[in-house]
Amino acid sequence: MSSLPLSPKASASQLVWLALALSMGAALSLGVTRFAYGLLLPSMRADLGWSYTLAGAMNTVNALGYLLGALATPGLLRRFGPTRLLLAGALLASLFMGLSGFFSAAAPLMVQRLLAGVASAFVFITGGLLAARLAAQAPARAGFLLGLYYGGTGFGIVLSALLVPVVLEAAQAVSHPWAWAWWALSLACVVATGLLVWPALALDDRAGVGAAFAPANRLRFDWRDFSFALAGYALFGVGYIGYMTFVIALLREQGAGVGEVTQFYALLGAAVILSSRVWARLLDRFHGGQALSILSALLGLATLLPALTAAWPLVLVSGVLFGGVFLSIVASTTALVRHNLPQSGWAAGISAFTVAFAAGQIIGPVVVGWIADGPGGLGRGLGISALALWLGALLAWRQRPLAASATGLT
Repeated sequence: MSSLPLSPKASASQLVWLALALSMGAALSLGVTRFAYGLLLPSMRADLGWSYTLAGAMNTVNALGYLLGALATPGLLRRFGPTRLLLAGALLASLFMGLSGFFSAAAPLMVQRLLAGVASAFVFITGGLLAARLAAQAPARAGFLLGLYYGGTGFGIVLSALLVPVVLEAAQAVSHPWAWAWWALSLACVVATGLLVWPALALDDRAGVGAAFAPANRLRFDWRDFSFALAGYALFGVGYIGYMTFVIALLREQGAGVGEVTQFYALLGAAVILSSRVWARLLDRFHGGQALSILSALLGLATLLPALTAAWPLVLVSGVLFGGVFLSIVASTTALVRHNLPQSGWAAGISAFTVAFAAGQIIGPVVVGWIADGPGGLGRGLGISALALWLGALLAWRQRPLAASATGLT
């Protein structure tokens, strides 16, 4: 596959449009492939008789797949380069989303969620690497451009919020109406894949990105240098995924209707999109774990609110605050890597944080689901998620910038 290299003199508007097009990778891999499941969970649980533990396990295996994909990504990048891996991952994620509509037994559905997680890791990690390369073209706007990429998850969330309830409502007369929602989401993923072609070709740098993973050339990444940030990020994975998996089920238990669920989730997604501008200066200012810490603390507050009250204005505040923060936490780790490692070390650094993130996500859904099946229900489960986020914030605050002499930065 031939590439169309980005011109070093690319205009500011071209960089923004490239970032927006590239953000379809985040929209597909997180906004749809992972988070749309929260909208489907109440319908699937009611139809298939699932416990909350089993419902949470569906996202646990998705996160396990993401971890496996993250571990496989370096070798695949060396062999195929970023463009092929990004587009192949997007097509595979679209396929596995569609296949989920053909099964009702738990085992094959888990397999589809696992494989979709693997494919989404290819997309999200490769997109993050290309976003970092794009940000390097305009250092003064690096935080904003990175935020645009990660904020693309919001496009996927908004699309899911507008699409899934309508499809579920229209398919009520047929058996397994949730299957039609999986197929609609699969089609949306195919469209997003088409939009990824331009930035994938324009930003492809097989020699640069692939070489970063070559054993002879890559900077050795020492996990100990980032231990507090990695631990805080893993706890972010534990805490945030419990909210995104179960908050819609909690709202339905509290009596929220289809319109209210759509409003809540669409506002959450819109806040994700806008967050790239809100937190850009924070990501550029702090070179240690402060940004990760501050944002994790805010996310813990957002997670706790619906567990404490069903008052609709406060529930909406929770959704907007959560959406306005959680993907900027992901962006903060990419910024941390960029601030503290030379470009040859970005790939290894982003992969390390992705592994920590995925490990936390594996734990979160099944633990919260298990707690929700006991006394206190989903409210107690989200309370545990909030505690994990606040502990992560405390750990991340202890992360200090690396010395310039140790990284080769000046």
